[in-house]
Amino acid sequence: MGSCLRRADKNRWVDSVFNTLSVNERIGQMFMMALSSKDEASASKEIENEVEKSRNWRCNIQQGSPVKQAKLTNRFQRSAEIPLLIAQDAEWGLGMSLDSTIQFPRALVLGAIRDDKMIYTLGEEVARQMKSMGIHINFAPVADVNDNPQNPIISYRSYGEKYVECSIQGSCLYARQCKIMVFSMC
Repeated sequence: MGSCLRRADKNRWVDSVFNTLSVNERIGQMFMMALSSKDEASASKEIENEVEKSRNWRCNIQQGSPVKQAKLTNRFQRSAEIPLLIAQDAEWGLGMSLDSTIQFPRALVLGAIRDDKMIYTLGEEVARQMKSMGIHINFAPVADVNDNPQNPIISYRSYGEKYVECSIQGSCLYARQCKIMVFSMC
């Protein structure tokens, strides 16, 4: 019962904040600003100004170092009137976008593993690392099926060629990330 009441309180807060937004600000919630710790002072200041001015709630981490990224994320969160929603494309972990972090095996390798518990555990570790960096959304897992070997984009980003196995393995990663409160959008 307690968690239902807390969820209701959170929903009321979200609705009350959303209702204060102008039409332009509501439209702005459909966009994400790119956030990179490789962009030094001028770009970072520009993003900070945009956060303060537009009340944009979303940032997408693109590249850089984990320490610089954490500092930027914290700085932008402090300057935001409304807490920012931070996202990253982390199909194989933080290492997909941030240097000096672990790059986990690609989906094609995971597709060869027949132990879904291992994939579930991997999803937990990816989510744990993302949460420690203040990231709320992972644009993964990608649930593409590699049914066209001529498509170079899918290749190692797919769990394999069989629809059912791809959906099961993608679901294992998805479920564990959501349990840790890092949400997947794929």
